[in-house]
Amino acid sequence: MDKIKLATIWLGGCSGCHMSFLDLDEWLFDLAAQVDLVFSPIADIKTYPEGVDICLVEGSIANEDNLELVRQARARTKVLISFGDCAVTANVPAMRNPLGSAKPVLERCYLELGDVQTQIPHEPGIVPPLLDRVRPVHELVPVDAYLPGCPPPADRIRTFLEMALRGEPLHLKGREMLKFG
Repeated sequence: MDKIKLATIWLGGCSGCHMSFLDLDEWLFDLAAQVDLVFSPIADIKTYPEGVDICLVEGSIANEDNLELVRQARARTKVLISFGDCAVTANVPAMRNPLGSAKPVLERCYLELGDVQTQIPHEPGIVPPLLDRVRPVHELVPVDAYLPGCPPPADRIRTFLEMALRGEPLHLKGREMLKFG
């Protein structure tokens, strides 16, 4: 029997969801027996592959690189899961949205708050251009399921992945499994 192809991606966020994923500890050995990790920031794979079964998407969509990767993941993945509050609501990264667009954000960060040699980075290809608004994943690509939490606790991630591996509907129940924050 072929293993399930699992991917995880990290967009605009703090990586706390991936740290919580790693808190699965020894259950990761059980998971590894059932899946092939085909793309992840915790693996050195540069290209998002075709034919991914399940992808956990951490973070919000804040720049053009985020947008390109999540569109690629959506096109190549059967089940796309918003993984954590940033993916589900845009959360903390969206705190820049009230400034209106990318330009005032860059001016505030690099000019107004800069201490030494204030300048906005402008080397093409080094810093991905910011989008005007930070957005949750489902606003730009269809999402199949949501896994809330900032970060989702390891037991919630495990419960969710066990349901996915059994092919069950991905619906968490109860306050402890659904609460944000």
